[in-house]
Amino acid sequence: MNITQHYAIEQFLIRKAELCDAQDWDAYLELFDADSEFHLPQWISEHRYVEDPDQGLSYIYYADRSGLEDRVFRLRTGKSAASTPLPRTLHQVSNLRLRMLGDNEFEARVAWHTLYTRQGQQSSFFGHCTYRLRQTGETFRIRRKHVLLLNDTIDSVLDFYHL
Repeated sequence: MNITQHYAIEQFLIRKAELCDAQDWDAYLELFDADSEFHLPQWISEHRYVEDPDQGLSYIYYADRSGLEDRVFRLRTGKSAASTPLPRTLHQVSNLRLRMLGDNEFEARVAWHTLYTRQGQQSSFFGHCTYRLRQTGETFRIRRKHVLLLNDTIDSVLDFYHL
C-alpha cells in the first residue's frame, strides 16, 4: 500500500459522500458493484452487534445492489412517504485506515458522521464503517459496506442516505 492508493481511496469515499449529499442517485449507485452487500446490523448488547444478517436483525440489509436500487426507485417515485421530503445531509468521513486484501482489493475503515435537517428538525447519526473496495482502473467499486451505527436510539427515519 502506498500513499497514492491511500489518497485515491480517501478521495473516492469523499466523492461518495458528496454524491449522497447532492442526491445524485445514479452516480451514487454506480459506485457499487452489482453484487455488493450493504449491511447495517442492530446491536445485541452495548458492545455486541449482529454479525450475520441471516442470524439476527438488521436495520438495513441488502444482499446486492438491487436493494439500493429499489430504495432509490421508491424515493424518486414518492413511494417512500417516510422519506418525503428528503432531508438535506452533510456526510463526513475521517480516520481512514486501509488494508490490502489481495489483487486490487482493499478494506477501508472509517469513522463517519452525518448531519441532517428535515422540515426544520436537525439531528445526526455517527459510527464506524468498513468498506471492501475493488480497484477498477483509476477508481474503485464498493463490494461491501458494513455500517455500525453508534447512536442507535433512533427518533426519526433511518435510511441508506443517512449513512
